[in-house]
Amino acid sequence: MKRFCFTAVSLLVVPVTILVAGPAGNGECIRTPKGDITIHIINHATFALGWSNLTIYVDPVGPQARFAHLAKPDLVLITDIHADHLSVDTIREIITDKTLFVVPPAVAEQLAQPLCQRSTVMTNGQAATVLGIKIEAVPMYNTTRQRLQYHPKGRGNGYVLTLADTRIYISGDTEDIPEMRALKDIDIAFVCMNLPYTMTVEQAASAVREFKPRIVYPYHCRGSDLEKFKALVGTDLGIDVRLRDWYNK
Repeated sequence: MKRFCFTAVSLLVVPVTILVAGPAGNGECIRTPKGDITIHIINHATFALGWSNLTIYVDPVGPQARFAHLAKPDLVLITDIHADHLSVDTIREIITDKTLFVVPPAVAEQLAQPLCQRSTVMTNGQAATVLGIKIEAVPMYNTTRQRLQYHPKGRGNGYVLTLADTRIYISGDTEDIPEMRALKDIDIAFVCMNLPYTMTVEQAASAVREFKPRIVYPYHCRGSDLEKFKALVGTDLGIDVRLRDWYNK
């Protein structure tokens, strides 16, 4: 089947901002000088962001009821092909006929042509602007010998989103790779940690201390000791570690 998808090619450099937390109804509000960002924790690797009258879903998976309290997505980001990140059935249930997608090539291959036509297909190192949001596709992969089969380099994408001046990093399934450690000016980070598929809390904390996001949310973290992660990140660098319930929903 012939597929028609857009490919991103540009690169971007952006500034940072200062973040203040506040209430946000059913979500968690991050106040910024250029508009509030609302974070909705959903489950495991699935969450939603609200900004400037836009709703962004990240790796939407699971029953439609999980998303009933949210606005329909204007944009869906998908990181990888595994079932805890990509569910075509879920996508069909929750989108509108105007929803756009950002996906890696391996995901695009699994989308029907009508969805692929609305997709921006990005490989590691590429960037694009979709609905006014600057999006960088960054690497996510395993490095430990026993885990190499789970996430080969180049198949999936992590993402850095720029909402006005706020930079948000979504790790996808990865270990503490050099590309993560080299990130700059990240305001909000969603960092995975669980075995055997991604990394230990020690790896995650070490990387977080190196790239120094202002706020970090551990996610994709089933079975991980999040209190240990928070302790390892420490308080000396001023990183706000936010532990949330990703599983009892």
